[in-house]
Amino acid sequence: MMLTVSWLSSFKSADKLEALGLPDEPVRLNGFIHITTDNKIKLFCPNPEFGQNVMTSLPMMLAEELDVDWKNVTVEMGPHDPAKLGAQFTGGSNSVRMYWKPLREAGAAARQMLRQAAAQSWNVAESEVTTKAGVLSHASGKSAAYGEMASKAAALPVPKEFKLKKPKEFTIVSNSKKNVEIKKITSGKPLFGMDYSVDGMLIAMIQHPPAFGMKLKSFDAAEALKMPGIKEVFTLKLFDDNFEQGIFDTRSFNELLVIVGSSTWQVMNARKKLVVNWQPTGGQKDRMGGRGPSRELTLPAGLESTATQMQQMKEYAAKPAQQLRKDGDPETAFANAAQVIERTYYGPFLAHNCMEPMNFFAHVTEEKALLAGPLQAPGFSEASVAKLLNLPADKIEIQMTRMGGGFGRRAYGHYLYEAALISRKVKAPVKLIYTREDDMTYGIYRPMYTATYRAALDANKNLVAFHVKGGGIPEHPIHANRFPAGAVDNYLAEGWQIPSNITIGAFRAPRSNFNAAAEQSFLDEVAEAAGKDPIEFRLALLRRAKENPVGKNNEYEPDRYAGVLELVRKKSGWGSADNGKYSRGVAAYFCHNSYAAHVVDMVTREGQPYVERVFSAMDCGIVINPDAATNMVQGAVIDGIGNAFYGELTLKEGVAQQQNFYNYRMIRINEAPKIIQVHFVKNELDPTGLGEPPFPPVFGAVANALYKMKGKRYYNQPFKDERQEAI
Repeated sequence: MMLTVSWLSSFKSADKLEALGLPDEPVRLNGFIHITTDNKIKLFCPNPEFGQNVMTSLPMMLAEELDVDWKNVTVEMGPHDPAKLGAQFTGGSNSVRMYWKPLREAGAAARQMLRQAAAQSWNVAESEVTTKAGVLSHASGKSAAYGEMASKAAALPVPKEFKLKKPKEFTIVSNSKKNVEIKKITSGKPLFGMDYSVDGMLIAMIQHPPAFGMKLKSFDAAEALKMPGIKEVFTLKLFDDNFEQGIFDTRSFNELLVIVGSSTWQVMNARKKLVVNWQPTGGQKDRMGGRGPSRELTLPAGLESTATQMQQMKEYAAKPAQQLRKDGDPETAFANAAQVIERTYYGPFLAHNCMEPMNFFAHVTEEKALLAGPLQAPGFSEASVAKLLNLPADKIEIQMTRMGGGFGRRAYGHYLYEAALISRKVKAPVKLIYTREDDMTYGIYRPMYTATYRAALDANKNLVAFHVKGGGIPEHPIHANRFPAGAVDNYLAEGWQIPSNITIGAFRAPRSNFNAAAEQSFLDEVAEAAGKDPIEFRLALLRRAKENPVGKNNEYEPDRYAGVLELVRKKSGWGSADNGKYSRGVAAYFCHNSYAAHVVDMVTREGQPYVERVFSAMDCGIVINPDAATNMVQGAVIDGIGNAFYGELTLKEGVAQQQNFYNYRMIRINEAPKIIQVHFVKNELDPTGLGEPPFPPVFGAVANALYKMKGKRYYNQPFKDERQEAI
């Protein structure tokens, strides 16, 4: 029998299974829970997994309220079924936060149904039936495993009210559990999109233009078609001119030159034999929907270069900009200041470089479509692929594989659409594969940013005014209502942006990853000018924001922000003479509803700066799986250090100059810190984000430690001595 719990706990009965009376079939108490008569309990994870461990943490919340023994639980990735499993979107550090209440309610509802079934079977009051570790019990001595009552429970109406556990009652949540897929990962079992295979599957690759601002003119595939295993070479249009793109739709190159063959190696080699002529594009127009009203977006023509982009940014920075927030009278405060500090910061385009290159499987017929691969936002992609294929959504099946990294890159479903259109064209199952070079030169980069910060100090070295003016290609990075907004009487935030044909997208902690780097570096410099300890300087501002906040719409909670700074100060031994051998840098930031602070300890190793130790403090509410949460923060720290020192993608006449890891530098294993201590603020607040919040302040902490080591400030990312010119 089947009963379903609809999304956001608006519960309703569903149709009974046609397999009524087959006791060996699993009973689906709701969209997340299957229980067999021999008491095998299977929990379904709704959200795609790309290493943040939601495959473990989300079922832990479900199992907690269901009251089962974790060792008796198996976990599977749920199918794409938003009606039963919700939004199923992994991004914005929302997985745990979004599912915290619905999953617990689903587990609690199922447990109550099991108790009702036992009470009816034993002819006792429901209130007298207790549960523990998947067993129902009564004071009379009667007991039953969940599996014995599952079928009867599934026939009951879903309760509208039920009691959730208090945090002090948790036995699974807040207790570390091993990754449920660890054996599969370490033994090389098929898990990822690159592993997906079916009989008769063909391999497809796309030859895209070598430069942004170019398109296909003509091609000759005669030699490629002579190569072993090659089936077809053809062109394909991704979006028609009148196609309205959805929230995560994007395209760098709309006309695709596709080569299809029997194996990856054959297709790669044959692609080299294509003779292709390219030509400049005119200005391109996209019809965009999904975020506000439908609108037209113009992508300018031209072959862009980093050098000219930097000059453009310098010119735009000197012009009037859009006012995002203003408190007090900053113009007068700056005019009357005893000292004004002004600094400009720069951050380049960054490539996501997921370890698993982009890929997707598609088998499309006239009647239906099967799609499988690594994808962060299946619901958003399904709507667009349904329009592209002219198929109803119920004829489209999306299977979500484990992702070899995401970081925002796999929220954009263009590679799924490409695979689907190719499969429909060749009338066969197809796996589309990007090489590393394809992926790194296709776009969807972290935007290029700059920001100028100004601070005004009075004669007593007090901060009396703060001004940030930031811009970027093609968007600005400024979060106008974040710290130190609310802590300074006179505050001004402005933003500007330059249109571009370089395709950008969400990159771990969008905008915050640059904003935090620049802001936290600048605050250290202001603290030094004021003659104050950098942590105490920030804490004093936060006390002001708490006791007498300035303005409205301040996004952060001063107490929680101060809490991570105080915790990291204590755990790192900040100010202790015992740490004298280290050049120490600190930074803290709020984003995705969570608070992070780091102290970076840097030494010189073989003549180069090396981050030997990091102390991290996090406030993300209740921590579901402490070991996994610690791993998440440690990974963010390493990712941040690597990007701070090395991350950079540059362009020359539209051509990405970095095309693989030989010239797009990534942090190496031996460059990771020896110690990363992670500490969590203990509270009983509902969980907030964790995948992204630890990442942004790492940049600022590294920059501040570098200053202590080298005696000079670093304003441009990546932090390299050979290129420190201001933009």
